[in-house]
Amino acid sequence: MSSSSLNKVTLGGLLVTLGIIFGDIGTSPLYVLKAIVGKEAINPDTVLGGISCIFWTLTLQTTLKYVVLTLRADNKGEGGIFSLYTLVRRMKVKWLVFPTIIGGAALLADGVITPSISVSSAIEGLRYFDPNIETVPIVIAIITMLFLIQQFGTKFVGRFFGPIMLTWFITIGTLGVISILTAPHVLKAVNPYYAYKLLVEHPQGFWLMGAVFLCTTGAEGLYSDMGHCGRSNIRTSWGFVKLSLLLNYFGQGAWLMSIEGEQLTDRNPFYSMMPDSFRWIGIIIATGATVVASQALISASFTLINEAIRLNFWPRVRIKYPTDMKGQIYIPSINWMLYAGCVAVVLFFKDSSRMEAAYGLTINIDMIMTSTLLVFYLQLRRYPWAVIALFIVTYATIEFSFLVANLSKFVHGGYVSMIISLAMIYVMWAWYKARKIRNRFVEFVKLKEYIPLLRDLSHDFSIPKYATHLVYLTSANMKEEVEAKVIYSILQKQPKRADMYWFVHVDVMDEPYTMDYQVTTLLKGNIIRIDFRLGFRIAPRINLMFRKVVEDMVRNFEVDITSRYESLGRKNLIGDFRFVVMEKFLSYENELPFYEKIILDTYFLFKRMSLSEERAFGLDTSSVTIEKVPLIINPVGEINLKRIR
Repeated sequence: MSSSSLNKVTLGGLLVTLGIIFGDIGTSPLYVLKAIVGKEAINPDTVLGGISCIFWTLTLQTTLKYVVLTLRADNKGEGGIFSLYTLVRRMKVKWLVFPTIIGGAALLADGVITPSISVSSAIEGLRYFDPNIETVPIVIAIITMLFLIQQFGTKFVGRFFGPIMLTWFITIGTLGVISILTAPHVLKAVNPYYAYKLLVEHPQGFWLMGAVFLCTTGAEGLYSDMGHCGRSNIRTSWGFVKLSLLLNYFGQGAWLMSIEGEQLTDRNPFYSMMPDSFRWIGIIIATGATVVASQALISASFTLINEAIRLNFWPRVRIKYPTDMKGQIYIPSINWMLYAGCVAVVLFFKDSSRMEAAYGLTINIDMIMTSTLLVFYLQLRRYPWAVIALFIVTYATIEFSFLVANLSKFVHGGYVSMIISLAMIYVMWAWYKARKIRNRFVEFVKLKEYIPLLRDLSHDFSIPKYATHLVYLTSANMKEEVEAKVIYSILQKQPKRADMYWFVHVDVMDEPYTMDYQVTTLLKGNIIRIDFRLGFRIAPRINLMFRKVVEDMVRNFEVDITSRYESLGRKNLIGDFRFVVMEKFLSYENELPFYEKIILDTYFLFKRMSLSEERAFGLDTSSVTIEKVPLIINPVGEINLKRIR
C-alpha cells in the first residue's frame, strides 16, 4: 500500500487505526489516576491537579509534539525512531547513532512492561467480586496465550482489533460522562492553574509527574506504527480517542471527589465509578482492550527488530512471514524473549500498582532520544531557527522534568526496565561497533586489474571446472572493487574455474520499501555484477531475487545460462549455479586493545547464536559454499624464535 493511499481518511482506515495505534495509550485510564492519588486520603486539590496535569500532558506532549509535529517526519509513510534515523543520518552527524540505539532499546524494554501492567490492571478488577482472588496465574495464562498465537499471525484476530477498541473508547467515554454528571465542577481542572498548584504546593507535587507521565507513554507508538495506518487516519481518529480518554479521566476524578477524605486502599477509580451491574462487562471489555494493546506492542517490537537488523543494529535472526499481509512478520527469538520478560515482570511485581514504579522511565528516555533526532530533522527541512529553538526549549523542559520525576522510581522498580534497556543497548552497540571495526580492515582491490586473470582462468581446461556460474556476495560499494579475500578465494585458495563469475552486492537504502537492482557487465559473457537496492524493511531474499534478475536478463538476451557441458548444452539444460559466502572469524593472530577485544568477542558470540550468512541472505539452496576467512585486525608482533641444532 502506498503512502498516498494510506493518507486517505476512510471509515475502514479509522477503524483499523483504533485497533493498531491506540491500544497502549488507550488503556492508560486503568492505572494513571490510581498512581497519582496513591494511598493518601483523597484531597480535591490533588484530584483536580492530577487531572489538569493529564489534560495538558495529552495536549502538549501527545497532541502537539507527536500528532501535529512528529508525524510529519515520515519516511515514505513509515515512522519510528529507526525510520527517523534514516532520514537524518544523511546530515553526516556520526553521534546520532547514540540516541537512535538508546531510543530503540528503550522502546523494546517498554515492550516487556506494557503487556504486564495492562493485562494485570484489567484482571485486578476481579478483586471487586473476590478480594482474595489470585490474579497472577490468570495474567500469565493470558500473556502465554497471546505470545503463543504470534507464530500463526494475527490476520484473523486483527479483524476484531478495531471493533474491540471502538467498543472500549465508547465505553470509557460514556462511563466518564455519567460520572461527570454527578460532579460537573470537576471540569474546571481544564484550567492549568490546578496543575501548577499541584506541582508547587503539594508536598510530593513535582514527583507526581512520574505518575502523570503514564498517560502519554503510548504516544511513541503513534509514530512507530504510522506505516500501518497513515498520518491522516491517526490524526483524525486521535480527536475521538483523546475525547474518550479525557471524559474517563474527568469521570474518575468526579468519583474520587465523592469519597473525599477516604483512602483508595485496593480500589481502582476506573472500576469503582462503574455501576455494580456493569462491572463484569467492564472487566471483559478492559481485558480485550489490554490484549489488543499488548498485541500492537509485540508487533511493533518485531518491526523494530527487523529494521534494526537491516540497519546493522541487531544480530541476524530468523524472521517468518505467517500471513500475506504487508509488514506482518514473526521473529521467534524476540517473541520468546519478550514472553520471558513479561512473565518475569509479573512474577516479580505481582501487582500492577508495583509495576507502575518500573513503567515510564525507559519510554521517557525514548521520547527524549526521538526529540533529539527530531531537532536535526527540523534543520534538514529548513524550519526557521525560531521554531527549532522554541521546540528545544519547550520539550527539553517538559521531557527532562518528567525524566527527573521518573528517576525517583528507579529504586522502587525502575531499575528493572533500566537493566532491560541497558542489555538491549549493549547488544545493539556491540553489533554496530564491531562491524565498524571489521570494515576498517577489509581490503578492497580494483577488479579491472584481475579481469584478464579471471578470463584466462575460465579458459584454462587444465583446472577442473568448479561451477558453470560462480556467485560471490561482496560488500564493496564501488562497482569496480571487490574484497581482496574474494580474489584470493578464486585464484589461490583453490583455483575456481567457472564459465561465468557473478558478484552480488546488497545496498540497504534509507527508504523503507525500495526494491531496485542494477546490472553492470564487466566482461561480456564472463563477469557480471548485480547491485540490489533494498529498503530497510525489505527482507534480503537474495536467492529468489537473483533468480528473478537472471530470468530477466535471459529474456532480454543479455546472458546465456545454458549449460556449457556439451552433452547437457545440446538438451538446453540450465547450467549449475554455486554461491560462495565469505564468513569471517576472529583470528588468534591478534593483539587487541581491551575495548575492541570485548566488542569483537561479544560480536562473534552473538554471531554464533544468530543466523548463518547464507540463511540471513535467503540462500536456501544446497549449492552454497561457506569459506572461513580469518579476521586479523592487529597482528601479533614479531615472534623471537631461535633455531637450534
